[in-house]
Amino acid sequence: MDPEVLAFLNRISRSIGIALLIMVLNSTIGIMWGYAYVEDHWKWSNTFFYIFASISLVTLFYTLYKIWGPHLKKD
Repeated sequence: MDPEVLAFLNRISRSIGIALLIMVLNSTIGIMWGYAYVEDHWKWSNTFFYIFASISLVTLFYTLYKIWGPHLKKD
């Protein structure tokens, strides 16, 4: 297989894998463990979950930029 095609497929698989990992982690913590829901009043666990979800989203975007950024600028 051509090395450029293999590198492209590796970038795709890494991107999908990292995105799925972040989505599964956030949905497990938030929905299955119940930290995304505010029941009677706001708790510290809700705050921690939303801070964690925001940081993981920013980290995902940064990681995807590091994976794809240099290759998108090529002409």
